[in-house]
Amino acid sequence: MENINIMLKDGKEIKVGKGTSPHEIAKQISGRLAKEALAAEFNGKTIDMNSELDEDGELNLFTFDSPEGKNVFRHTGSHILAQAVQKLYPGTMLAIGPAIKDGFYYDFESDHIFVAEDFEKIEDEMMKIVKEDQKLERFELPRAEAVKFMEEKGEKYKVELINDLPEDAKISFYRMSGWVDLCAGPHLPSTKQVKAVKVMSVAGAYWRGDEKNKMLQRIYATAFPKKKLLEEYLERIEEAKRRDHRKLGKELKLFAMMEEGPGFPFFLPKGTVLKNLLLDYWREVHKRWDYVEIETPIILNRALWETSGHWENYKENMYALKIDDEDYAIKPMNCPGGMLVYDMEPHSYRDFPMRVGEIGRVHRHELSGALHGLMRVRAFTQDDAHIFMLPEQIKDEIKGVAALFDEVYSTFGLKYYVELSTKPEKALGSDEEWNMAETALEGALKEMALPYVVNEGDGAFYGPKIDFHLQDSLGRTWQCGTIQLDFQLPQRFDLTYIGKDGEKHRPIVIHRVAFGSIERFIGIIIEHFAGKFPLWISPEQVRVLTINDKHADYAEGIVKLMAVKGIRVELDDRNEKIGYKIREAQLEKVPYMIIIGDKEVESQTLSVRSRDKGDLGSAKVEGFIEELLKNVEGKILPES
Repeated sequence: MENINIMLKDGKEIKVGKGTSPHEIAKQISGRLAKEALAAEFNGKTIDMNSELDEDGELNLFTFDSPEGKNVFRHTGSHILAQAVQKLYPGTMLAIGPAIKDGFYYDFESDHIFVAEDFEKIEDEMMKIVKEDQKLERFELPRAEAVKFMEEKGEKYKVELINDLPEDAKISFYRMSGWVDLCAGPHLPSTKQVKAVKVMSVAGAYWRGDEKNKMLQRIYATAFPKKKLLEEYLERIEEAKRRDHRKLGKELKLFAMMEEGPGFPFFLPKGTVLKNLLLDYWREVHKRWDYVEIETPIILNRALWETSGHWENYKENMYALKIDDEDYAIKPMNCPGGMLVYDMEPHSYRDFPMRVGEIGRVHRHELSGALHGLMRVRAFTQDDAHIFMLPEQIKDEIKGVAALFDEVYSTFGLKYYVELSTKPEKALGSDEEWNMAETALEGALKEMALPYVVNEGDGAFYGPKIDFHLQDSLGRTWQCGTIQLDFQLPQRFDLTYIGKDGEKHRPIVIHRVAFGSIERFIGIIIEHFAGKFPLWISPEQVRVLTINDKHADYAEGIVKLMAVKGIRVELDDRNEKIGYKIREAQLEKVPYMIIIGDKEVESQTLSVRSRDKGDLGSAKVEGFIEELLKNVEGKILPES
């Protein structure tokens, strides 16, 4: 038998017979790996574990711990779901069923209207398929035969998909115990590797996302290789519901969304305090990092947006209006205004780097279906900054921005990972300029030894970018910070500086945001802290509670003393039982409650209760205030 050379992920090279499968190689490595490996990557292509290898190459095996393994596992889950639905509801037609984050879905056309009461029945049928240990067998047909095959099954949506493929394409299918679906794969070797399933929800979905097409029924589900993993996932879902920033924002009286302004948040007094505290922190950090702050107009004319390229490349996301019969637009970004400010006076190479920040209000037209509390809005505050610099300063400035971001995110206890996003399909500038920009960003990341993944084609239309994805206490990720390197806007706005040679040159610009959208960042930290904010950004830090009216004078004195020291304190002297007042303060997640009764008045002390630790006992007034101020100054995070 002819042998082929296989290079494994750890660098080890082995010889195997031609036609050996990844599963057989996994068995040679270890029995456990053979059991847990779900799919393989061979020479850069993800394949089934039972595929035959017929050439030399690099092999990587994926388990459920990897994104690739999860994707293949859940793709198979979608096929199990589709088979179950068609068994239970004959005549149901299949559309598409991809794996998605944390699960999968399948779109169906069916005379049966799916409701929550059907979920358990579908799950039971899915587990029957799992226990039958159905093998997933791949086969291919020529295009014409594939069309005929699907027509005979009455699968009109599959026929449409096949007809969109090239004439000479080999069309692949997967068979599961006689049930067949059109699919490129790859898949698990068998259904038995799925140990737990859960149908999550049902929704409407237009075929191919086009509202002119038929509305299908989309069933969402998930699957895991262990029941315990499913239980943990469902608990995370419930915890996420408890932490939902829309729910907590209402309960804590932070913000409101009203039908008079869909996507335009209203910040209430406590929410405005929180927002301003975050912006004060932003200003303090940026002052230390040698930024200056500007403010540019919220409405600017069409000529500006044509110069910047937004009118051509971003107009569908902008709100346009007419003033004196001239076209204007509300700014979706702060960048063009920043370019105008730079161009107001001549600059020398000695001025660089120029770090210019702007906390600017921007508006973007988001589709109503995409709106989601503070996470996706139509009006938000963006903490922009533009760094104008020399080419030789690029790496140092990128490293400086990354260090600033690290300081900010660490203050909130937020971990992060980094993506490098490259040239999109719709972009300004030459390939040479893009290559130069991408090389500079990648070089800076490597010099910082900052791990990153490449996100192909997701850069801004004017330049590549580094995105910082924050991880919250539930392990979810949110894209916030961005560093964008821009060779385009300086050209479009004809920005120049006088170099050492006395000649005019073009500056390089970094666009960057730390919070991104302050509104979105507030939504993130509401959920991250479950509304239990660190003391330094809590809108209300202390609530003083009286047991009865005769304690009011002493309590008022405590409130005034704390307020003078800069502590955000409120007095609750209502004629209510003290237990009721404590529960209310606890529900409103006030960090500290001070109970004032006879004992405290007589001893001139405080009875202190912590939101997080419960009863802390008696404390001297001055000592308690000193501890509070130390906590605020140190920006101490609450104990989890």
